[in-house]
Amino acid sequence: MSGSITIFYGAVINPTSLTAYSAFPRSLIAVGPTGNIEWITEEVLPHQLQDELAQRGCLSEDLVELKDGEFLIPGFVDTHTHAPQVPNMGVGQQYELLDWLEKVTFPTEAKFSDLEFAQRTYQKVVRQFIGAGTTTCCYYGTLHLESTKILADIVHSYGQRAFVGKCNMNRESPHYYVESSTSSSLADTRALITYIRSLPSGPSPQAASNEPLVQPILTPRFAISCTSDLLASLGEIASSDPTLRIQTHISENPQEVKYTKQLFPDANSYADVYDKHGLLNKHTILAHAVHLEVEEVELIRKRGAGISHCPTSNFNLRSGVAPVGVFLDKGIKVGLGTDVSGGFSHSMLTAIQHASMASKVLSFHPSSPTVVSSSPTSFANRHLPIATLFYLATMGGASVCGLDAHIGSFAPGKAFDALLVTVRSGTGAASVHLDEEHKEKKLDEWLERFLFCGDDRNIERVYVQGRLVGGRTFTPAKPLNLPAVVAN
Repeated sequence: MSGSITIFYGAVINPTSLTAYSAFPRSLIAVGPTGNIEWITEEVLPHQLQDELAQRGCLSEDLVELKDGEFLIPGFVDTHTHAPQVPNMGVGQQYELLDWLEKVTFPTEAKFSDLEFAQRTYQKVVRQFIGAGTTTCCYYGTLHLESTKILADIVHSYGQRAFVGKCNMNRESPHYYVESSTSSSLADTRALITYIRSLPSGPSPQAASNEPLVQPILTPRFAISCTSDLLASLGEIASSDPTLRIQTHISENPQEVKYTKQLFPDANSYADVYDKHGLLNKHTILAHAVHLEVEEVELIRKRGAGISHCPTSNFNLRSGVAPVGVFLDKGIKVGLGTDVSGGFSHSMLTAIQHASMASKVLSFHPSSPTVVSSSPTSFANRHLPIATLFYLATMGGASVCGLDAHIGSFAPGKAFDALLVTVRSGTGAASVHLDEEHKEKKLDEWLERFLFCGDDRNIERVYVQGRLVGGRTFTPAKPLNLPAVVAN
């Protein structure tokens, strides 16, 4: 797309709110050379197409026409996952959180001290996430600085939009996988921030967004793994740089909550631990939030922090079911996360499906009858509609990441981060019967079948900032160009 405008003509499904999306069978979306959307015409009948192009001063050769059964949606935003845990995905199903970390996860993550192993593994990991339709991803690395740099390099080279963080963990970790001191943890964190911000601006340096494709993110693993002085120092870094995002875990498991309170007796709650250390603000992404207290929900709302709902992991590790409807009713930002490898799938489609089931589980046994109202915008103790699930995976995630002005939906001035989806025959369980009758209504069926029956076979192309970076029909133009691995 570089150097000219590209115009997509066909079906477009676009989230507009938590309760609605637009679906037009014959839209035009014009993407400029910087990868930003220049203009959109929602409905153009076939006999009007050439006149519309002429009025816009566009040529027919600029046109990409979608086939029947194909449609465009915004790319998925994964607000919480662990890149180094992909090798142990699907292992350790018998454990709950703390035992799972000790017996499965920490031994796997420790292997990333080997930089060649890290480079081989992360290349596969990032390609898998892109192929599954994740255009923006919040990645946890390991505690290793150099291997996390490699993760950032690979994400950058593949053209995915992402936040990449090195885990801070200087206590309550095994002797073979723990940082030696607060000072070393902070030094490595600052070094990673500097390194990621020095990466080239990428294929679209003139894009309207001031947000680079790959950004650093502060990553205190969770309160248990960090001493108070480390958390406080990370809070100072966050305070000195108001653009820096923060990602961490909160209230995933009852034993985790109990132990956190024991380690921080001066805090009023788990959320208060982060708040007292300057780590709870509008750029904070809190994963899980299954067992929040009422006061914590209010504190998170006041601080403007966002929640990453990870239902696959919460089911799999028997953590519980997060009351997402309550958070939405409170006006708290919510997105979805795969949480590999607590979650056993890297696909956001799985997260969408399990978010639907989680909401239905809560509807069986309402947590509080007082929060149920007749308002059509009330979400607590009700199943989440298709529009809501679609929004959480796109605009909701963008909002949690502080990127909703740039991605998450299609609008002039926003980046073209998009999936070209097909439900044509031969594309697995999501394929549908195609006919021209009542095509507008058919788009609703296409979307729902893709969300609940789809997989990577249905994702033809993946675009980030207007650049084709993945999908079933994607072939890399050249070998991955990465810095040479140098041993520590």
